[in-house]
Amino acid sequence: MFSPLRHAGYRHLFTAQVAALLGTGMATVALGLLAHDLAGANAGEVLGMALAIKMIAYIGVAPFASALAARLPRKALLVSLDVVRACVAGALPFVGEAWEVYALMTVLYVASAAFTPAFQAMIPDLLPDEAEYTKALSLSRLAADLESVASPVLAAVLLAFMSYNNLFAGTSLGFVISALFVVTAALPVLTQTAQKPFIQRLTGGVRLFALTPRLRGLIAISIAEAAGGAMVFVNTVVLVQSRFAMSGQAAAWALAAFGAGSMAAAIALPRLLDRVADRTAMLWGAAIMTLVLLGGSVLATTYVALLILWAVMGVGYSLTLTPAGRALRRSSNAQDRPALFAAQFALSHAAWLIAYPVAGLVSAAADPSAAFLVLAALCAFGTVLGFVVWPANDPTDLPHRHDAPAEDDPHLDGQSGEALHSHPFVIDERHPRWPTTKE
Repeated sequence: MFSPLRHAGYRHLFTAQVAALLGTGMATVALGLLAHDLAGANAGEVLGMALAIKMIAYIGVAPFASALAARLPRKALLVSLDVVRACVAGALPFVGEAWEVYALMTVLYVASAAFTPAFQAMIPDLLPDEAEYTKALSLSRLAADLESVASPVLAAVLLAFMSYNNLFAGTSLGFVISALFVVTAALPVLTQTAQKPFIQRLTGGVRLFALTPRLRGLIAISIAEAAGGAMVFVNTVVLVQSRFAMSGQAAAWALAAFGAGSMAAAIALPRLLDRVADRTAMLWGAAIMTLVLLGGSVLATTYVALLILWAVMGVGYSLTLTPAGRALRRSSNAQDRPALFAAQFALSHAAWLIAYPVAGLVSAAADPSAAFLVLAALCAFGTVLGFVVWPANDPTDLPHRHDAPAEDDPHLDGQSGEALHSHPFVIDERHPRWPTTKE
């Protein structure tokens, strides 16, 4: 499980990720409490709109940032973006109006939209071995769960001694520590290849999604993932503080329960994925979240029931999210991987752009029980769509032919291009379309 940490470069990046996520997790708790101060029982609406801005920034910025950053030094780019995020977090304690929250969070989310895909795309370059990369994905999932477990727990403890506004200082510190560890990380030097035109770099990742069946299924499952996650992230503070009349500390513990379930699933996933396909694990996770949302509409009547529901939701969430990196890696070569990760970042967050406002607006206009049901329908839709569009038979090596191959094409190993041959298949310049079963 922890063997990737023997690699010094990955160890530094992983530490940077942990530091940034610990800070981000405290900011998530503080932002929810700030929204409750600004809007009371309608906090879900304020928080939902703030998170919708996050999704708009992620969708619009990530592909452009990936295309523009292709010629930039990766380390300098990541450090600069961490510094921007630290400055924004430091300004959040001074806001007093909802529009100020929206403005600052826009800057923060734009920086994150550029940072995250570039960061994720480096991991396969550091760990080319499939087994090590799978373990690294689970470790990254565990690190992300710190945002849902350790950060809320730490926030709950700190809230006993200080105002929630002071939690934003912890966010700034997290980003500063992240920048320091990125500076000290030894990153791999990529093989220099001829740069594609900007438009091809911008749209290349989306093209891979359009032409690769498993990637289309991945986006469908992202709809289910967003529906379950949005209910937790938007309405936890509403359920705990408005329905149950409990404190901000109780809301933090509820988020920690969700993260605990996610962490438990992430620990089990490396062994599970040795026995089941990525598709199977992700569909299981989506089905679990659908059932939790349906049950939550009638069962989320006490704080204890909510803790149990959120822990199970965390299991389903991790099952849908963690294997995604494996599917992305199988579907791209090293040169196209940054564009593919940026496209996945943008396309998956398009689902969150739907789910976040639904979670906030339905809860504010009706009640959280109605939000449970509406999001359950959205989650079920993503689950069924993923089952349909992601083929159950999805091998890495695919037999195919080339209509007009170059005679000296090295990947043919001396065979005639018109002959049926097989190898790990990804869409690229030599393979512009997905082979049919007839090939």
